[in-house]
Amino acid sequence: MAAEAALPAEEEVIIVGAGQSGLAAAACLSLRGVRSLVLERDDCVGSLWRKRAYDRLHLHLAKKYCALPHAPHPDDAPTYLPRDDFAGYLDAYAARFAVRTRLRREVRSARYDPAATRWEVEAVDLATGKVELYAARFLVVATGENDERFVPEVPGMEAFPGTVMHAAEYRSAEGMKGKAVLVVGGGNSGMEIAYDLAAGGSLTSIVVRGELHLVSKEIWNVAMALYPYLPVWIIDKLVLLMCAVVFGDTARHGLRRPAVGPFTMKLTTPAYPVVDVGTYAKIRAGEVRVLPAALKSVRGNVVEFADGQRHPFDAIVFATGYRSTVRRWLKSDDGLIGDDGLAARSYPEHWKGDNGLYCAGMVRRGIYGSCEDAELIAGDISKLLRPEQEQGSNTAGNKPDSNGS
Repeated sequence: MAAEAALPAEEEVIIVGAGQSGLAAAACLSLRGVRSLVLERDDCVGSLWRKRAYDRLHLHLAKKYCALPHAPHPDDAPTYLPRDDFAGYLDAYAARFAVRTRLRREVRSARYDPAATRWEVEAVDLATGKVELYAARFLVVATGENDERFVPEVPGMEAFPGTVMHAAEYRSAEGMKGKAVLVVGGGNSGMEIAYDLAAGGSLTSIVVRGELHLVSKEIWNVAMALYPYLPVWIIDKLVLLMCAVVFGDTARHGLRRPAVGPFTMKLTTPAYPVVDVGTYAKIRAGEVRVLPAALKSVRGNVVEFADGQRHPFDAIVFATGYRSTVRRWLKSDDGLIGDDGLAARSYPEHWKGDNGLYCAGMVRRGIYGSCEDAELIAGDISKLLRPEQEQGSNTAGNKPDSNGS
């Protein structure tokens, strides 16, 4: 009986991660008649949106760029979807395409067996502690860019008397009115949290060490609309011209722009432009203080910075991003996944590895990138499993719905 219980459950495709990328891949496979199973560590699909996002979050791109394949948002949906609306959309998407999920399953190991020509996956049921074994010809890594919280080590932080949290834990400025709050990190999350705190009456400071491109939602959506038709360098020039009109010289207020244009940077580096939600007005009005140096140490409630400045704070929010954990469990050296746990190859060659290994949403191209990856992966797997069916399919109909890239 013990040997029989240890036999792995057979699947055609195992997908790790039930965020937008995993759901999109499962749906596209299902539409092609390919059976898949999604293993998810959390207890719901789309957990990033439901459990690790602040209350005021809205998608920064218009809804037509934020729909998963074959399921556009309805006409009466807001142009920029609120967090809860998008989380509900993901629930409905999983139900609509009958995505098979096993929740609270943490993958501990995935390795390719060349003798059996299949992937062998070991997962733990976090509810019971039981080890489960799976086998599949294809494995899709869809754990996303935002996996494990990253907080830098700062000497003395353990003795800080106030509140310390990661941006994943921040929900609102409730209880922070009148308090001095430091936000560490000048990306989209840090900037938006700083705005939320200042609007809620906090004495807000934000650490912005590097250069960044500040854009508005409207400017960035113009850039997205132009992308299929114009060279990137022209889009960069147009975006910067519009930004100069809207924002003026942001460097005067501590926000230095990189020499590389915003759209070029988005396509070639991990850096996203910062979509302004009102933070810049708060900075210009003196309601949000920009600090340019890294944290050096903490003594009591006083934070010392690398440039010698010292300031007292009541709370610190680390908007310092995430780290992938893929390399801890994926036993593969084919070069598809890099040491940082994200796609090692540049777009558009990033999504397919050897021996039936794929990755979706791992190359920092947002929701629309997840859509493209899902269609490519589903088409390739379908072709390998059912070449006759794929040859007769209308491939033009397999492109992402309403999702420009």
